[in-house]
Amino acid sequence: MLYSRRAKQREEIAAIGALFMRSLRILALLTVLLVPVVSGCGGGDESVPSDAVAVVGDREIAKSEFDSIIARTKRGYEAQKRPFPKAGTTEYNQVKNQTLQFLVQREQFEIKAEELDVDVSDKRVNDRLGQIKKQYFAGNQKQYESELKKQGLTDEQVRLDIRTQLVQEGLFKQVTDEVKVTDKKIEDYYRKNRSQFGTPESREVRHILVPTKKLADDLHAQIEGGADFAKLAKQFSKDPGSKEQGGKLTVARGQTVEPFDKAAFSLAKGSLSQPVKTQYGYHLIEPLSGVRPAKTTPLKDVKAQIRQQLLQTERNNAMTKWVEDTKDEFCDGKLTYQVGFMPSPDPCRTPTTSTATATATGDGS
Repeated sequence: MLYSRRAKQREEIAAIGALFMRSLRILALLTVLLVPVVSGCGGGDESVPSDAVAVVGDREIAKSEFDSIIARTKRGYEAQKRPFPKAGTTEYNQVKNQTLQFLVQREQFEIKAEELDVDVSDKRVNDRLGQIKKQYFAGNQKQYESELKKQGLTDEQVRLDIRTQLVQEGLFKQVTDEVKVTDKKIEDYYRKNRSQFGTPESREVRHILVPTKKLADDLHAQIEGGADFAKLAKQFSKDPGSKEQGGKLTVARGQTVEPFDKAAFSLAKGSLSQPVKTQYGYHLIEPLSGVRPAKTTPLKDVKAQIRQQLLQTERNNAMTKWVEDTKDEFCDGKLTYQVGFMPSPDPCRTPTTSTATATATGDGS
């Protein structure tokens, strides 16, 4: 409780888990596909078949697919006890446009996958689904089917989402396969971020945390009079992380709250502080060791780590550019919408936010 730690990062979700949970929460997927402010749909091309909402290359997106996702989104609203937006409202148009972008991008990726020889077989889909069932349902088919029913999904829809994920993974691999990180880039990064690769000054201390200054003063007097610090810590300290060790802990400079940090690193070894007030209460602090100097980890020991970090960044950048280039390619006469389904503003003229990189690398949720 002493430490002002950084907020914990989300635990990584396996790609198969991310995929399945995305299937079960289609609304969550849709709400991140586009920038949040969009207006209604209009315009369109009368050459698009009446039972389709758009044509991507030579592929039609059936209106039934669009209606299916809208229905799933509506169920998501109902599950959250929220009224589904009425047709014509800004919120409804946002859901409508986001649904269209998702379907259009999925078809674009399918077309590019064929061009790049990214093949997703039924066996791969079955294998991935088997992993999902094993991870989330212990391989129990009835539990899997029960969850689908509860979420208003079908096995076919889940398999389609799995295929979409596998296509994105394959495209990511193809697009980023040649991305490299030079030793010079690694060295430059290490030099600019040297402080990240090491340990700050540290020392061993022991402390007692109590809620009032009166009690802290009383314990201070007892310790000065020869009382056993460790015994008092076990009896009175409110810090669960150290009391059972007689108050002992190792602290690093800058990683505890400021008043505690200042006292812990300014006191001489073996000396007892006056009560130190922090947001947690009052502390009595006694350093048990000298201050250990800060150390910097040599480049050779973190080179692989830096390479992997920079490589992932470069790959993500390459994929982002590829997605934008793909969008531009299809905007050049290879994308038409049904009358009444043209998004506004036109995504071919407006920068959009894509989830392709996150989902392709398995980080999407």
